[in-house]
Amino acid sequence: MQTPLKQTSLKLVALGLALTAAVPAMAQQASEGNWLIRGRAVHLNWDNDQSSGLPLGGTTKVEAQNRWIPEVDVSYFFTRNIAAELVLTYPQKIDIDVGGTKQGTIKALPPSLLLQYHFTDLGAFKPYVGAGLNYTRFYKRNNILSGAAEVEKDSFGWTGQIGFDYALNKNWSLNVDAKYVKIDTDVKLNGSKIGHVDLDPWLLGVGIGYRF
Repeated sequence: MQTPLKQTSLKLVALGLALTAAVPAMAQQASEGNWLIRGRAVHLNWDNDQSSGLPLGGTTKVEAQNRWIPEVDVSYFFTRNIAAELVLTYPQKIDIDVGGTKQGTIKALPPSLLLQYHFTDLGAFKPYVGAGLNYTRFYKRNNILSGAAEVEKDSFGWTGQIGFDYALNKNWSLNVDAKYVKIDTDVKLNGSKIGHVDLDPWLLGVGIGYRF
């Protein structure tokens, strides 16, 4: 039977061992820095799925054109493996095709917030996965078909992510990143809803990061 003194001693030993194991990880995180800022060139590849066909006189489709955009993200590492990432860009122009012909341009601001897990035991190669939420705000949303058609102003959806950083030195790294974002909106013609578009883009990016 263990005495209270012996039980306390065992607990102190276990706590000491845990702290000893944690010190190298904490020291490595401190040496790497908690903050990581990346700049990326990102290709927006829209899904453009339409649940209702959007019959603007037949089966005419409303589609967003694929394009490249700049992206900046800020990550904070809570531990060596767990980080939060805020993905930002400025409001982007999106050309809208109706029946294959450009019929207007809207703007969208699509920030995302993700929680990530980073794999850190592969040397300079540091892959990660993430999941989170996206909020897209549409501007100039009635600039389609000379103002006759418009999209809804907001979209909330989930986003998933996979990518990797490759460390060049203590601070700088190369980055490759892929995200799938759930973005959908209703489309109205002359004030009446005519359908729903699931934009749901893949965002494929390459860039560079700085950790401090």
